[in-house]
Amino acid sequence: MKNATLRQLKVFETVARHLSFSRAADEMHLTQPAISTQISTLEGHVGLPLFEQLGKKIYLTPAGKELLHYARSIIQQFQDAEAAMTQFKGISGGKLNVAVISAGDYFFPRLLVEFARRNAGVTLNLSVHNREELLGQLADNLTDLAVMVRPPPDMDTVNESFAPHPYVIVAAPDHPLAKKRRIPLSVIVREPFVVREKGSDTWNSMTEGLGKHLADLNIAMEIKSTETIKQAVIAGMGISFLSAHTINLELQAGSLVVLDVQGLPLMLNWYLVHRKNKRLPPVALAFKDFLKSDGAALIAQMIRFDPGRATRSEKAAKPLRPRLRDSST
Repeated sequence: MKNATLRQLKVFETVARHLSFSRAADEMHLTQPAISTQISTLEGHVGLPLFEQLGKKIYLTPAGKELLHYARSIIQQFQDAEAAMTQFKGISGGKLNVAVISAGDYFFPRLLVEFARRNAGVTLNLSVHNREELLGQLADNLTDLAVMVRPPPDMDTVNESFAPHPYVIVAAPDHPLAKKRRIPLSVIVREPFVVREKGSDTWNSMTEGLGKHLADLNIAMEIKSTETIKQAVIAGMGISFLSAHTINLELQAGSLVVLDVQGLPLMLNWYLVHRKNKRLPPVALAFKDFLKSDGAALIAQMIRFDPGRATRSEKAAKPLRPRLRDSST
C-alpha cells in the first residue's frame, strides 16, 4: 500500500460508488482503459482483488469494502487540507462544491453563473441527483452544500430555506379539465397520473399535496425522469404533479397548462443543507449568503412563474390563477 497514490484512491472510490467502470470514467473524464489500469495498479499495491465480476455487474470484495472506508477518509483529509488552505485565499480561488436534486437543474446552473460573475476566480462543481443519491452525498461527505426540498430528518444537518418552491398539476392543453376552474382533488385523482418514483422529492411532495386523496390516485405510469414525464403528459398519457420550476419552457410554448385545482399550488421551500460539523470554506459561506439574500428573487426572474401570493386560507375565498409574468419584467 505504501506506493498507492491519491489518484488511484480517487479512481477506486469513484468506481466503488458507481459499481461501474464506465460511469467512473465519465465522472472523472477518463477513458475506461485508464480507469481499469489505475484499479489494476492499486490492486497490485494492495496484493488483493478489490472488485469481482458476477455476470455483467461488478461488486466490491471484502478487501475492497474495507479499503473503501480508508480511501474516503484519506480523500476527505486532503479535501479538508485544501479547504484550510483556501481560507487564506478568501473567496477568489476557492472551489464551490454543491449538489442539487433533479428539479433544481432547471435553474441552479444560472444561479452558479451569477455567483461566479460576482466573485471572480471561483471554481464551480455542481452535481445533480435524485433524493436518495443526494442524501448519500451528504452522508458520505462528498459535497459541501446540498439543495433540496425536504432536509433529512435523521441526519445532523443545518437546514436554511432560501426560496419558495411551488408544486402544481399539469396537463396537455386539450385535456378535458384544462379549462375547468376550482377542480376538486377528488376529481383530479381519478385521472390517469404519470408520477415520479416513490421516495423522490416530487413523490413526497405529491403525497402531501393530495393528502387523504392519495389512496385513490390513478397511477398510469411511474417514470424517474421529469423530462420524460412532461413528454408523456404532452402526448396525452395523463396528468402529473410537478415542480412549477421544471415547466417554464413548456408553459411559454403552450405545450403544457397548469390545472386550477382546489388547494394547489402546494407551496414548499428550497433548502440549503450541510452537515452541522462541516467546516465550510469561505466560498461556500459566501454562496450561502448569496442564496439567502438574492436566491428567491433570481429564481423568480429565471423561472417567470407566479403561483400567486395567496396563502392557503386566502385560496378558499379567492381562486388561485397560476400565470406567466410578462417577459419584459
